[in-house]
Amino acid sequence: MHYTYNELIELGFAKVGNDCLISKKASFYGINRITLGNNVRIDDFCVLSAGKEGIVLGNFVHIAVFSSLIGQSLIKLDSYTNISSRVSIYSSSDDYSGDYMTNPMVPAEFTNVTHGPVYIAEHVIIGSGTVILPNVTCHIGAAVGALSLVASDVPEFTIVAGVPVKKINQRSKAMLEHQKRLESSYK
Repeated sequence: MHYTYNELIELGFAKVGNDCLISKKASFYGINRITLGNNVRIDDFCVLSAGKEGIVLGNFVHIAVFSSLIGQSLIKLDSYTNISSRVSIYSSSDDYSGDYMTNPMVPAEFTNVTHGPVYIAEHVIIGSGTVILPNVTCHIGAAVGALSLVASDVPEFTIVAGVPVKKINQRSKAMLEHQKRLESSYK
């Protein structure tokens, strides 16, 4: 079951585009700081928790089951991005060194949380089970293999995978021609 356009408006999203398929089993926090472009699909059991800087989803974005986008800094997914199942994108992260306490129930004076934007550019695909940490940009056309840890920027049209990610290969730019054809069919 998906929300209707009017139901999405009533929920209080910052902006709602046309032709969105948003599961009624997805959870949203800070909903007034979440922007949905056109043709956005968010599947069952996803969690989008928008902090102060919000979450912005472009056009033709898919977020598959059990994925989460969480943090205080901006998380932006440009058009034509695909987030596979069980992907976690964090714009905030606790300090794991042991020098500070962790978890959101501990007062901030005892923690050392890192905040930083995450930017997923056009035509990026993120494989299942991947974790993306704060202060990361996946540049246009990047592809991240399943079960990867992304702690640094991914160059454009590059395929990476692993923990931490390493370059595997270059990616074709053919999708850009398909994009032109798709967009001309909408005019």
